[in-house]
Amino acid sequence: MGRRSRGVEAAIAVLVLALSTACGSRLPESDFEHRDRGTPSAPAGDRAPVRVGIITSATSPVGGNAFTGPRDGAKAFFERLNARGGIDGRRVEVRECDDGGSGVGNNECVHRLIDEDEVVALVATTALDYAGASRVSRARVPDIGGQPIGPAYDTYPHLYGIYGSLAPRDGTTGWDGEQYGGTEVYRYFAREHGARTAAVVSYNQPASAAYARLVERGLKAEGYKVVAEQVDFALPNFRAVAADLKDQGADLVFDAIDGHGNARLCEAMDDVGADVTAKVTHVQNWTSTVAEDYEDAPRCRNALWATGASRNHEDTEHPAVREFRDATEGLKTHSQWQLEGWAAAMWFTDAAKSCLDEGITRACVDDHMNRSQGYTADGLLVPVRFDRLAEPPQSRRSCLSVARWEDGRGWISQGDMNDTCFEVPQLPYRP
Repeated sequence: MGRRSRGVEAAIAVLVLALSTACGSRLPESDFEHRDRGTPSAPAGDRAPVRVGIITSATSPVGGNAFTGPRDGAKAFFERLNARGGIDGRRVEVRECDDGGSGVGNNECVHRLIDEDEVVALVATTALDYAGASRVSRARVPDIGGQPIGPAYDTYPHLYGIYGSLAPRDGTTGWDGEQYGGTEVYRYFAREHGARTAAVVSYNQPASAAYARLVERGLKAEGYKVVAEQVDFALPNFRAVAADLKDQGADLVFDAIDGHGNARLCEAMDDVGADVTAKVTHVQNWTSTVAEDYEDAPRCRNALWATGASRNHEDTEHPAVREFRDATEGLKTHSQWQLEGWAAAMWFTDAAKSCLDEGITRACVDDHMNRSQGYTADGLLVPVRFDRLAEPPQSRRSCLSVARWEDGRGWISQGDMNDTCFEVPQLPYRP
Protein backbone atom coordinates (compact mmCIF):
# COMPACT_ATOMS: atom_id res chain seq x y z
CA MET A 1 0.00 0.00 0.00
CA GLY A 2 2.83 2.39 0.86
CA ARG A 3 4.51 1.71 -2.45
CA ARG A 4 1.35 2.39 -4.44
CA SER A 5 0.73 5.56 -2.46
CA ARG A 6 4.15 6.85 -3.46
CA GLY A 7 3.35 6.16 -7.08
CA VAL A 8 0.08 8.04 -7.02
CA GLU A 9 1.63 10.95 -5.17
CA ALA A 10 4.19 11.13 -7.97
CA ALA A 11 1.42 10.97 -10.55
CA ILE A 12 -0.45 13.81 -8.86
CA ALA A 13 2.77 15.85 -8.81
CA VAL A 14 2.87 15.40 -12.56
CA LEU A 15 -0.69 16.69 -12.80
CA VAL A 16 0.53 20.09 -11.65
CA LEU A 17 2.09 20.19 -15.11
CA ALA A 18 -1.44 20.77 -16.37
CA LEU A 19 -1.44 24.11 -14.55
CA SER A 20 1.72 25.15 -16.36
CA THR A 21 0.53 24.09 -19.78
CA ALA A 22 -3.20 24.65 -19.63
CA CYS A 23 -3.41 27.50 -17.17
CA GLY A 24 -0.56 29.24 -18.59
CA SER A 25 2.54 30.88 -17.30
CA ARG A 26 4.39 30.40 -20.52
CA LEU A 27 6.93 33.23 -20.57
CA PRO A 28 10.26 34.27 -18.99
CA GLU A 29 13.72 33.23 -18.49
CA SER A 30 16.66 35.30 -18.88
CA ASP A 31 20.21 35.23 -17.76
CA PHE A 32 20.56 38.04 -15.27
CA GLU A 33 24.33 38.21 -15.48
CA HIS A 34 26.82 37.87 -18.31
CA ARG A 35 30.08 36.85 -16.67
CA ASP A 36 32.83 34.98 -18.43
CA ARG A 37 31.78 31.34 -18.50
CA GLY A 38 34.58 28.93 -19.16
CA THR A 39 32.83 25.98 -20.75
CA PRO A 40 34.08 22.89 -22.53
CA SER A 41 33.46 23.31 -26.22
CA ALA A 42 35.01 22.90 -29.62
CA PRO A 43 36.33 26.00 -31.40
CA ALA A 44 34.70 27.29 -34.54
CA GLY A 45 35.54 25.09 -37.50
CA ASP A 46 36.06 21.92 -35.43
CA ARG A 47 34.32 18.79 -36.71
CA ALA A 48 34.03 17.15 -33.28
CA PRO A 49 30.54 15.99 -32.28
CA VAL A 50 28.29 18.39 -30.40
CA ARG A 51 27.46 16.63 -27.16
CA VAL A 52 24.08 17.12 -25.41
CA GLY A 53 22.53 15.43 -22.40
CA ILE A 54 19.00 14.17 -21.82
CA ILE A 55 17.87 13.44 -18.25
CA THR A 56 14.71 11.34 -17.98
CA SER A 57 12.94 9.63 -15.07
CA ALA A 58 12.58 6.58 -17.30
CA THR A 59 12.22 4.32 -14.27
CA SER A 60 10.26 5.98 -11.49
CA PRO A 61 7.46 5.46 -8.95
CA VAL A 62 4.96 6.53 -11.62
CA GLY A 63 5.81 3.50 -13.74
CA GLY A 64 7.55 2.65 -16.99
CA ASN A 65 7.30 5.01 -19.98
CA ALA A 66 5.43 7.72 -18.05
CA PHE A 67 8.25 10.23 -18.65
CA THR A 68 10.00 8.95 -21.78
CA GLY A 69 8.03 10.83 -24.44
CA PRO A 70 10.17 14.01 -24.53
CA ARG A 71 13.36 11.93 -24.63
CA ASP A 72 12.10 9.85 -27.54
CA GLY A 73 10.99 12.91 -29.49
CA ALA A 74 14.33 14.69 -28.95
CA LYS A 75 16.33 11.62 -29.98
CA ALA A 76 14.26 11.25 -33.14
CA PHE A 77 15.00 14.86 -34.07
CA PHE A 78 18.74 14.45 -33.53
CA GLU A 79 18.81 11.19 -35.49
CA ARG A 80 17.20 12.88 -38.47
CA LEU A 81 19.46 15.92 -38.06
CA ASN A 82 22.56 13.71 -38.08
CA ALA A 83 21.32 11.84 -41.14
CA ARG A 84 21.17 15.21 -42.90
CA GLY A 85 24.69 16.23 -41.94
CA GLY A 86 24.26 17.42 -38.35
CA ILE A 87 25.05 21.00 -37.39
CA ASP A 88 27.36 22.40 -40.05
CA GLY A 89 28.83 18.95 -40.57
CA ARG A 90 29.11 18.10 -36.88
CA ARG A 91 26.88 15.31 -35.62
CA VAL A 92 24.98 15.68 -32.35
CA GLU A 93 26.01 13.08 -29.80
CA VAL A 94 23.29 12.35 -27.25
CA ARG A 95 24.24 11.22 -23.75
CA GLU A 96 21.25 9.87 -21.82
CA CYS A 97 20.78 9.44 -18.08
CA ASP A 98 17.89 7.80 -16.20
CA ASP A 99 17.61 9.37 -12.75
CA GLY A 100 15.14 6.77 -11.50
CA GLY A 101 12.70 9.45 -10.41
CA SER A 102 14.73 10.29 -7.29
CA GLY A 103 16.56 13.40 -6.17
CA VAL A 104 19.73 11.41 -5.50
CA GLY A 105 19.61 9.89 -8.97
CA ASN A 106 18.95 13.28 -10.53
CA ASN A 107 22.01 14.81 -8.87
CA GLU A 108 24.08 11.88 -10.09
CA CYS A 109 22.84 12.43 -13.66
CA VAL A 110 23.61 16.14 -13.48
CA HIS A 111 27.14 15.43 -12.23
CA ARG A 112 27.82 12.81 -14.88
CA LEU A 113 26.50 14.79 -17.83
CA ILE A 114 27.89 18.19 -16.87
CA ASP A 115 31.19 17.35 -15.17
CA GLU A 116 32.19 14.08 -16.78
CA ASP A 117 30.56 14.07 -20.22
CA GLU A 118 30.91 17.85 -20.48
CA VAL A 119 27.74 18.34 -22.49
CA VAL A 120 27.13 21.71 -24.12
CA ALA A 121 23.48 21.69 -23.01
CA LEU A 122 20.71 19.60 -21.53
CA VAL A 123 17.69 19.05 -23.77
CA ALA A 124 14.11 17.90 -23.03
CA THR A 125 14.72 17.23 -19.34
CA THR A 126 11.81 15.28 -17.84
CA ALA A 127 12.54 14.69 -14.17
CA LEU A 128 10.11 13.77 -11.42
CA ASP A 129 12.44 15.32 -8.83
CA TYR A 130 14.76 17.86 -10.44
CA ALA A 131 17.01 18.06 -7.40
CA GLY A 132 20.05 18.94 -9.50
CA ALA A 133 18.49 22.04 -11.05
CA SER A 134 20.46 24.48 -8.90
CA ARG A 135 23.69 22.72 -9.84
CA VAL A 136 22.83 23.01 -13.53
CA SER A 137 22.19 26.72 -13.04
CA ARG A 138 25.42 27.31 -11.10
CA ALA A 139 27.36 25.60 -13.88
CA ARG A 140 25.61 27.92 -16.38
CA VAL A 141 24.63 24.98 -18.54
CA PRO A 142 21.58 25.84 -20.67
CA ASP A 143 18.73 23.40 -20.03
CA ILE A 144 16.50 23.73 -23.08
CA GLY A 145 12.86 22.71 -23.50
CA GLY A 146 12.43 20.81 -20.23
CA GLN A 147 9.04 19.78 -18.88
CA PRO A 148 7.96 21.94 -15.87
CA ILE A 149 6.91 19.05 -13.63
CA GLY A 150 8.25 20.94 -10.60
CA PRO A 151 9.07 24.62 -9.99
CA ALA A 152 12.69 24.57 -11.23
CA TYR A 153 11.95 26.28 -14.54
CA ASP A 154 10.33 29.18 -12.70
CA THR A 155 13.21 29.37 -10.22
CA TYR A 156 16.67 29.28 -11.80
CA PRO A 157 18.47 31.13 -14.58
CA HIS A 158 19.88 29.08 -17.48
CA LEU A 159 16.88 26.73 -17.32
CA TYR A 160 14.48 27.25 -20.24
CA GLY A 161 11.23 25.32 -19.90
CA ILE A 162 9.29 24.28 -22.98
CA TYR A 163 6.51 26.81 -22.20
CA GLY A 164 8.70 29.74 -21.15
CA SER A 165 8.40 31.72 -17.93
CA LEU A 166 7.58 35.22 -16.72
CA ALA A 167 9.22 34.88 -13.31
CA PRO A 168 12.41 36.69 -12.20
CA ARG A 169 14.22 33.33 -11.95
CA ASP A 170 16.76 34.61 -9.48
CA GLY A 171 16.86 31.49 -7.31
CA THR A 172 13.46 32.01 -5.68
CA THR A 173 10.45 30.24 -7.15
CA GLY A 174 8.10 32.57 -9.02
CA TRP A 175 7.44 35.70 -7.03
CA ASP A 176 8.23 35.22 -3.33
CA GLY A 177 7.58 31.51 -3.67
CA GLU A 178 4.29 31.81 -5.54
CA GLN A 179 3.70 30.85 -9.16
CA TYR A 180 0.83 32.05 -11.30
CA GLY A 181 -1.48 30.31 -13.75
CA GLY A 182 -4.35 31.43 -15.92
CA THR A 183 -7.92 30.26 -16.42
CA GLU A 184 -7.95 29.93 -20.22
CA VAL A 185 -9.00 26.27 -20.20
CA TYR A 186 -12.11 27.03 -18.17
CA ARG A 187 -12.82 30.17 -20.22
CA TYR A 188 -12.60 28.09 -23.43
CA PHE A 189 -15.25 25.56 -22.40
CA ALA A 190 -17.54 28.26 -21.06
CA ARG A 191 -17.26 30.44 -24.19
CA GLU A 192 -17.13 27.75 -26.86
CA HIS A 193 -19.40 25.07 -25.39
CA GLY A 194 -21.59 26.87 -22.87
CA ALA A 195 -20.33 24.81 -19.92
CA ARG A 196 -21.51 26.11 -16.56
CA THR A 197 -21.16 23.20 -14.11
CA ALA A 198 -17.83 21.45 -13.58
CA ALA A 199 -16.88 18.53 -11.38
CA VAL A 200 -13.41 18.04 -9.91
CA VAL A 201 -12.53 14.51 -8.77
CA SER A 202 -9.69 13.87 -6.33
CA TYR A 203 -8.36 11.34 -3.84
CA ASN A 204 -8.34 11.91 -0.08
CA GLN A 205 -4.57 12.29 -0.38
CA PRO A 206 -2.76 15.61 0.25
CA ALA A 207 -1.19 16.22 -3.19
CA SER A 208 -4.35 15.18 -5.00
CA ALA A 209 -6.60 17.30 -2.79
CA ALA A 210 -4.32 20.34 -3.11
CA TYR A 211 -4.33 20.19 -6.89
CA ALA A 212 -8.11 19.76 -6.92
CA ARG A 213 -8.53 22.91 -4.82
CA LEU A 214 -6.44 24.80 -7.35
CA VAL A 215 -8.64 23.67 -10.23
CA GLU A 216 -11.76 24.53 -8.24
CA ARG A 217 -10.47 28.03 -7.62
CA GLY A 218 -9.86 28.63 -11.32
CA LEU A 219 -13.29 27.32 -12.25
CA LYS A 220 -14.99 29.55 -9.71
CA ALA A 221 -13.06 32.55 -11.03
CA GLU A 222 -14.69 31.84 -14.41
CA GLY A 223 -18.17 31.66 -12.88
CA TYR A 224 -18.70 27.89 -12.82
CA LYS A 225 -20.79 25.97 -10.35
CA VAL A 226 -18.21 23.53 -8.97
CA VAL A 227 -19.02 20.01 -7.80
CA ALA A 228 -16.19 18.67 -5.65
CA GLU A 229 -15.92 14.88 -5.55
CA GLN A 230 -13.41 13.08 -3.36
CA VAL A 231 -12.85 9.33 -3.23
CA ASP A 232 -10.96 7.16 -0.78
CA PHE A 233 -7.57 6.31 -2.23
CA ALA A 234 -7.46 2.80 -0.79
CA LEU A 235 -11.05 1.86 -1.70
CA PRO A 236 -12.33 4.38 -4.26
CA ASN A 237 -16.06 4.21 -5.00
CA PHE A 238 -16.06 5.65 -8.50
CA ARG A 239 -19.58 4.47 -9.19
CA ALA A 240 -20.95 6.71 -6.42
CA VAL A 241 -19.00 9.64 -7.85
CA ALA A 242 -20.29 8.94 -11.34
CA ALA A 243 -23.88 8.77 -10.10
CA ASP A 244 -23.51 12.13 -8.36
CA LEU A 245 -21.98 13.69 -11.48
CA LYS A 246 -25.07 12.59 -13.37
CA ASP A 247 -27.44 13.93 -10.70
CA GLN A 248 -25.62 17.27 -10.54
CA GLY A 249 -25.72 17.68 -14.32
CA ALA A 250 -21.98 18.27 -14.69
CA ASP A 251 -20.95 19.63 -18.08
CA LEU A 252 -17.23 19.08 -17.51
CA VAL A 253 -15.12 16.71 -15.45
CA PHE A 254 -11.61 17.60 -14.32
CA ASP A 255 -9.54 15.34 -12.11
CA ALA A 256 -6.59 15.10 -9.77
CA ILE A 257 -6.21 11.33 -9.92
CA ASP A 258 -3.86 8.89 -11.64
CA GLY A 259 -4.31 7.27 -15.04
CA HIS A 260 -5.67 3.99 -13.67
CA GLY A 261 -8.19 5.88 -11.58
CA ASN A 262 -9.26 7.93 -14.59
CA ALA A 263 -9.98 4.78 -16.58
CA ARG A 264 -12.07 3.39 -13.71
CA LEU A 265 -13.91 6.69 -13.34
CA CYS A 266 -14.77 6.67 -17.04
CA GLU A 267 -16.02 3.07 -16.80
CA ALA A 268 -18.26 4.07 -13.90
CA MET A 269 -19.58 7.08 -15.82
CA ASP A 270 -20.52 4.84 -18.73
CA ASP A 271 -22.15 2.34 -16.37
CA VAL A 272 -24.47 4.93 -14.78
CA GLY A 273 -25.08 6.90 -17.99
CA ALA A 274 -23.26 10.07 -16.90
CA ASP A 275 -22.76 11.89 -20.20
CA VAL A 276 -20.73 15.09 -20.15
CA THR A 277 -19.64 17.69 -22.66
CA ALA A 278 -15.99 16.99 -21.90
CA LYS A 279 -13.82 14.83 -19.69
CA VAL A 280 -10.82 17.14 -19.72
CA THR A 281 -7.27 15.82 -19.53
CA HIS A 282 -3.85 17.41 -19.99
CA VAL A 283 -0.79 17.20 -22.18
CA GLN A 284 0.81 14.16 -20.52
CA ASN A 285 -2.25 12.04 -21.36
CA TRP A 286 -2.51 13.38 -24.92
CA THR A 287 -1.41 10.07 -26.43
CA SER A 288 -2.35 7.56 -29.12
CA THR A 289 -3.12 4.88 -26.50
CA VAL A 290 -6.56 6.22 -25.55
CA ALA A 291 -8.46 3.33 -27.16
CA GLU A 292 -6.52 0.81 -25.08
CA ASP A 293 -6.42 2.86 -21.87
CA TYR A 294 -10.20 3.45 -21.93
CA GLU A 295 -11.18 0.21 -23.63
CA ASP A 296 -14.21 -0.41 -21.40
CA ALA A 297 -15.60 3.13 -21.49
CA PRO A 298 -16.55 4.01 -25.10
CA ARG A 299 -18.90 6.93 -24.29
CA CYS A 300 -16.54 8.57 -21.81
CA ARG A 301 -13.60 7.87 -24.12
CA ASN A 302 -15.26 9.83 -26.90
CA ALA A 303 -15.82 12.74 -24.52
CA LEU A 304 -12.08 13.08 -23.80
CA TRP A 305 -10.59 16.48 -24.54
CA ALA A 306 -6.96 17.53 -24.13
CA THR A 307 -5.53 21.02 -23.77
CA GLY A 308 -2.00 22.33 -23.93
CA ALA A 309 0.40 24.79 -25.55
CA SER A 310 1.73 22.78 -28.50
CA ARG A 311 0.23 21.76 -31.82
CA ASN A 312 -1.72 18.48 -31.91
CA HIS A 313 0.70 15.66 -32.73
CA GLU A 314 -1.91 14.22 -35.12
CA ASP A 315 -2.34 17.45 -37.09
CA THR A 316 -0.35 16.13 -40.07
CA GLU A 317 -1.66 18.84 -42.37
CA HIS A 318 0.89 21.09 -40.68
CA PRO A 319 4.34 20.56 -42.27
CA ALA A 320 6.27 20.59 -38.98
CA VAL A 321 3.95 17.98 -37.46
CA ARG A 322 4.19 15.92 -40.64
CA GLU A 323 7.98 15.90 -40.40
CA PHE A 324 7.80 14.84 -36.75
CA ARG A 325 5.43 11.98 -37.60
CA ASP A 326 7.55 10.84 -40.53
CA ALA A 327 10.65 10.71 -38.33
CA THR A 328 8.86 8.83 -35.52
CA GLU A 329 6.99 6.41 -37.75
CA GLY A 330 8.77 3.47 -36.14
CA LEU A 331 7.57 4.26 -32.61
CA LYS A 332 4.79 2.04 -31.27
CA THR A 333 2.83 4.98 -29.89
CA HIS A 334 2.76 8.74 -30.38
CA SER A 335 2.19 11.49 -27.87
CA GLN A 336 2.20 15.22 -27.29
CA TRP A 337 5.25 14.90 -25.04
CA GLN A 338 7.16 13.30 -27.91
CA LEU A 339 6.31 16.27 -30.12
CA GLU A 340 7.45 18.68 -27.39
CA GLY A 341 10.73 16.77 -27.03
CA TRP A 342 11.20 17.10 -30.79
CA ALA A 343 10.56 20.86 -30.45
CA ALA A 344 13.11 21.10 -27.61
CA ALA A 345 15.77 19.44 -29.78
CA MET A 346 14.95 21.82 -32.62
CA TRP A 347 15.29 24.75 -30.23
CA PHE A 348 18.77 23.65 -29.15
CA THR A 349 19.76 23.13 -32.78
CA ASP A 350 18.62 26.62 -33.78
CA ALA A 351 20.59 28.05 -30.84
CA ALA A 352 23.69 26.05 -31.77
CA LYS A 353 23.50 27.16 -35.41
CA SER A 354 23.58 30.78 -34.26
CA CYS A 355 26.97 30.04 -32.65
CA LEU A 356 28.80 28.66 -35.69
CA ASP A 357 31.08 31.68 -36.10
CA GLU A 358 32.32 31.83 -32.51
CA GLY A 359 31.96 28.17 -31.60
CA ILE A 360 29.16 26.13 -30.06
CA THR A 361 29.75 26.76 -26.36
CA ARG A 362 27.54 26.70 -23.33
CA ALA A 363 27.83 30.47 -23.05
CA CYS A 364 26.91 31.15 -26.66
CA VAL A 365 23.95 28.77 -26.64
CA ASP A 366 22.75 30.30 -23.36
CA ASP A 367 23.02 33.84 -24.74
CA HIS A 368 20.92 32.80 -27.74
CA MET A 369 18.28 31.29 -25.45
CA ASN A 370 18.06 34.56 -23.55
CA ARG A 371 17.04 36.18 -26.82
CA SER A 372 14.51 33.44 -27.75
CA GLN A 373 11.46 35.67 -27.64
CA GLY A 374 8.42 34.34 -29.43
CA TYR A 375 10.02 31.02 -30.41
CA THR A 376 7.59 28.55 -32.04
CA ALA A 377 9.72 25.61 -33.28
CA ASP A 378 8.41 26.05 -36.82
CA GLY A 379 4.86 26.45 -35.53
CA LEU A 380 4.81 23.52 -33.09
CA LEU A 381 4.62 25.71 -29.98
CA VAL A 382 2.48 28.61 -28.88
CA PRO A 383 5.04 31.48 -29.05
CA VAL A 384 7.39 31.10 -26.08
CA ARG A 385 8.92 34.00 -24.21
CA PHE A 386 11.27 34.52 -21.29
CA ASP A 387 10.57 37.88 -19.66
CA ARG A 388 11.76 38.54 -16.11
CA LEU A 389 8.93 40.55 -14.59
CA ALA A 390 9.52 42.26 -11.26
CA GLU A 391 5.86 41.85 -10.31
CA PRO A 392 3.53 38.95 -11.08
CA PRO A 393 1.06 39.55 -13.90
CA GLN A 394 -2.53 40.20 -12.90
CA SER A 395 -3.82 39.03 -16.28
CA ARG A 396 -2.46 38.05 -19.66
CA ARG A 397 -3.47 36.94 -23.11
CA SER A 398 -3.07 33.17 -23.25
CA CYS A 399 -3.48 30.89 -26.24
CA LEU A 400 -4.57 27.30 -26.10
CA SER A 401 -4.22 24.13 -28.14
CA VAL A 402 -7.34 21.96 -27.90
CA ALA A 403 -8.13 18.51 -29.29
CA ARG A 404 -10.92 15.98 -28.86
CA TRP A 405 -10.66 12.20 -29.10
CA GLU A 406 -12.87 10.43 -31.64
CA ASP A 407 -12.79 6.67 -32.19
CA GLY A 408 -11.48 5.82 -35.64
CA ARG A 409 -9.98 9.29 -36.13
CA GLY A 410 -7.88 9.88 -33.04
CA TRP A 411 -7.23 13.37 -31.67
CA ILE A 412 -9.04 16.02 -33.70
CA SER A 413 -7.82 19.61 -33.40
CA GLN A 414 -10.42 22.16 -32.35
CA GLY A 415 -9.41 25.33 -34.14
CA ASP A 416 -5.90 26.76 -34.42
CA MET A 417 -3.97 27.27 -31.20
CA ASN A 418 -2.72 30.69 -32.29
CA ASP A 419 -6.31 31.91 -32.66
CA THR A 420 -7.80 30.26 -29.55
CA CYS A 421 -6.74 33.00 -27.17
CA PHE A 422 -8.25 34.70 -24.12
CA GLU A 423 -7.37 37.55 -21.79
CA VAL A 424 -7.59 35.81 -18.42
CA PRO A 425 -6.69 36.49 -14.78
CA GLN A 426 -3.53 34.98 -13.33
CA LEU A 427 -4.09 33.21 -10.01
CA PRO A 428 -1.31 32.56 -7.48
CA TYR A 429 -0.47 29.11 -6.12
CA ARG A 430 2.35 27.56 -4.14
CA PRO A 431 4.03 24.55 -5.74
